[in-house]
Amino acid sequence: MVDARSTVAQIMGGGTPDRVALMDRPWKDTLARWVTQGYPTDEKGEPVDPVEHFDFDLAGVGGWFPWEARIGASETLEETDEWKLVKNGSGASLRWWKNKSGTPEHVAFDMSSREIWERDFRPHLVGSARQRVTEERAGEALETRQRHTGAGRWTHFGHMFIWEAMRASLGDISLYENLLLDPGWIRDFCRVYTDLYKECFDLLLEEAGRPDGIWIYEDLGYKEATFCSPDVYRELIFPFYAELVDHIHGHDLPVVLHTCGFEEPVLDMIVEAGFCAVDPMEVKAGNDPLRIAARYRDKLAFIGGLDVRILESGDREHIRREVIRLIEGMKSAGARYVYMSDHSISSNVDLDDFRFSLDVYREHMYY
Repeated sequence: MVDARSTVAQIMGGGTPDRVALMDRPWKDTLARWVTQGYPTDEKGEPVDPVEHFDFDLAGVGGWFPWEARIGASETLEETDEWKLVKNGSGASLRWWKNKSGTPEHVAFDMSSREIWERDFRPHLVGSARQRVTEERAGEALETRQRHTGAGRWTHFGHMFIWEAMRASLGDISLYENLLLDPGWIRDFCRVYTDLYKECFDLLLEEAGRPDGIWIYEDLGYKEATFCSPDVYRELIFPFYAELVDHIHGHDLPVVLHTCGFEEPVLDMIVEAGFCAVDPMEVKAGNDPLRIAARYRDKLAFIGGLDVRILESGDREHIRREVIRLIEGMKSAGARYVYMSDHSISSNVDLDDFRFSLDVYREHMYY
């Protein structure tokens, strides 16, 4: 019998897998709600790992080294029972929810000019890989990787990269303005971070060992559009993606791109940059997973694409129909596919409905 690790390796590597693989991402507050619906907890009363509980085929096992310019410099500016306002080590003040999942509110950003970047932040990044990939972090990644590899799962290290780092350093307004007004600053930011990430991944792979792949998280769009024009992405951002991917390929590892929002306008660039797969094909943002698969089945593997609103509906017949339509459509297209929601599992999804969707998946998972 082919184990999950081998199946996913075929999916990512352009082979002929025996079945559709499985993964998903329940939110932390989703798991907390599911505990009230019978989801198991550990000896500390915390929800057990969903990767192990649902026997997902893929597992993230580390890699999230500190990315902010000043390591350990985050400070809490304000706090209530509902939220916390934190200035991060790159000078961005972000308001985070404390008791539920969600993206932070952008409040203020110190990194408002190239001069400030060069004076206050850039020097903390250059040559700092050793301070970011510590022996302790590498040891934790090694232990986690070995545990999941021993269970037969396909493992990956993950991290966000230059686009997300810029959004969480400059803020959206300054970033979008300077893509046009000071592209030299954008290139320098990307140059410094690309060099840093290459050094950090080298250290991590040397000291924690090689997982089966690398996952890069870069949200490039929102509903029905990308955050900037594809031409700007092609000129300023994707050359650095291609450089990092090529560097990781030097370690004989595939690289997956996670990008929320509307991704179809940049799929050609994703292929050209060398990514092996796209995740999560967010239907809510305008993506059509089956259309994507029909066009790119020979160039990419596909992860995700089940509109989570279908699971939120609680309508079992609707869930069954749409899970079958997606999986059978991917199989008919000849796509190498990992079944998953089109983003993550929100707290609006009941545990039994999620379990039901997995039962339907397992009835249709073999090619």
